[in-house]
Amino acid sequence: MSHYIRALARNTAVAATASRSLSARRIHSLMTQAAINRQPCWSTHRTIQDSQTLTRHVPVQRRLSTTSATPQAEPHKSSNKDEEEGASPESAAEKESTSHAVVSTFDLFSIGVGPSSSHTVGPMRAGKIFVQDLVDLKVLTKVSSIKVDLYGSLALTGIGHGTPNATLMGLEGELPETVPTETIATRVQAMHDTNTISLNGTHRVRFNPDKDMTLHYYESLPQHPNGMRFTVFDSNGDMLATNEYFSIGGGFVVNEKTQHAHGENVFYRDNAHGVSPSSTTSDAESAQMAERTQQDLVTAALPFRTGKDLVDLCEREGLSIAEVVFLNELQWRSREEVINSAFRIWAVMDDSIRRGCLSTERKLPGRLNVHRRAPNLYQNLMRGIYGSSERGALPSAQSPALTDGLQSTNGMTTSSLDAGNSSPLSASSLLETSLTSAQRSELSGVFKRRQRARRPVLPQLDYLSVYAIAVNEENAAGGRVVTAPTNGAAGVIPSVLKYHLEFLSEDPSRDILEFLFTSAAIGMLYKRGASISAAEMGCQGEVGVACSMSAAAFAAVMGGTPAQVENAAEIGMEHNLGLTCDPVDGLVQIPCIERNALGAVKAVTAAQLALQGDGSHRVSLDQVIETMRQTGQDMMSKYKETSQGGLAVNVPVC
Repeated sequence: MSHYIRALARNTAVAATASRSLSARRIHSLMTQAAINRQPCWSTHRTIQDSQTLTRHVPVQRRLSTTSATPQAEPHKSSNKDEEEGASPESAAEKESTSHAVVSTFDLFSIGVGPSSSHTVGPMRAGKIFVQDLVDLKVLTKVSSIKVDLYGSLALTGIGHGTPNATLMGLEGELPETVPTETIATRVQAMHDTNTISLNGTHRVRFNPDKDMTLHYYESLPQHPNGMRFTVFDSNGDMLATNEYFSIGGGFVVNEKTQHAHGENVFYRDNAHGVSPSSTTSDAESAQMAERTQQDLVTAALPFRTGKDLVDLCEREGLSIAEVVFLNELQWRSREEVINSAFRIWAVMDDSIRRGCLSTERKLPGRLNVHRRAPNLYQNLMRGIYGSSERGALPSAQSPALTDGLQSTNGMTTSSLDAGNSSPLSASSLLETSLTSAQRSELSGVFKRRQRARRPVLPQLDYLSVYAIAVNEENAAGGRVVTAPTNGAAGVIPSVLKYHLEFLSEDPSRDILEFLFTSAAIGMLYKRGASISAAEMGCQGEVGVACSMSAAAFAAVMGGTPAQVENAAEIGMEHNLGLTCDPVDGLVQIPCIERNALGAVKAVTAAQLALQGDGSHRVSLDQVIETMRQTGQDMMSKYKETSQGGLAVNVPVC
């Protein structure tokens, strides 16, 4: 672990140079292959309702080994440039582990705090990792002060995204899954009042947030736009340790420690690569490191690298996409842990919808003064003004609820508008004053006058929208949500799943698992083939990916074949290509909240289109993922979560 956190006393310049030794090329590989903070399994919070759920092809005792005969995709080869930059040659086994896209579903779907996975969840985890390593290296008690540097997108939209506060909570030892969100503001204020911070919650040191936390608005670390650096000093002002971290989207964090990691679920690889434990590491710590290394050497039972690989694998083995992911999860957790963890993820998603719909708060935090809309929208749905009060029933076209009592934009009832000549704005009045008799003759018999104004009734859109808006309003308020695959896109997957469960599902327990594991598989492909970071890809990497994941999952629970599911995922992304991330005032509110509602609607539409075909289509999911990656690379930085372009500069803040 000694190379992980560099204890370089009295040598700040050397440390700063060493911290950037990881090349930009290498970090791009790491962004799709490694995450530092592997989350522990959730304890069982509920009994398994259906012990046979998702086991049609999965006997309980089936545990495929890492020596599966499943053909492997060819691994990437290191370029000469990589070798010149010091990249060590990879063994055949190591190359094999990098050839697949598989990560744990519970790394992709993690429980965190709003408003941003890359700007809030990631920095909090990075702070926690840093102080934990100070503890592990037995230098925490020597620390007298600390400095924090936030770079690039973390600085430009950091205030609106809650990055400074989240980082400080991580340094105090908190994790996104468990931090008491209601205490964050008061604890940060106490730091300002006392000019101190309690590292890891146990060791109080000097820290003035106004002076010791620097936001570098016009400087980025070369490896990634979301970079941060922590540095601690002793009582003499000499540096004890420093490290840099990169928040790569979805709450994932990488740094130089993961330079030798191959696979998302790999965290302690040092001993596996012949690196001796630090002289400061105890025998117990060495044993713990060895145990973690052995755990992390386990790879996917059924690896896949591309969408084509995944569909071919399903067809060859006679499995659904969800079953492939389920079998892979058994490499890291027991069957019961996998099922209960999935239900736990859905429980948090569902609770975020409930809290958003029932919130009594009127406005979201920030200078935009955005009003919460989900509570009113939900109340309107529940009292049936859109039609029948029976949930899910389609109202009659002649239902009085559609017309009676509804107000027009000028304050007049729709029935009064239809009365005709009594209103100066009536259709007939306008025709008499602005059209010739010849023109009126041309209209005769084409546009018939209606006795009543019709109000469009689309209950699917209404419910999808209110659920998605509810989640993202909770996220914007700093509430607890599930990164799916990011916080900025956290409303798409929950809203589509809840809509399916309430209106269409015949087996909710099974469908929850089918939906989550199918969507996770698609998310893995995007994480490996491109990125889920808006700072790299724009919003196509967040809402676009969430739409694609939801479309695939909805097609799956509606009985789609793996080929149809892949087609749905492709459609979901193809029509989100080029989507920019331009949050107004750096807040995850405009256009983020409404964009989630539109993403959910697009997902259902994409799935419906795919289910009408046989799965064959001209554009493949792999092609659209590569197109998304290229589009993200070509996109100007001002459209990638910096609030320097688009709506962010055209919508006034008042």
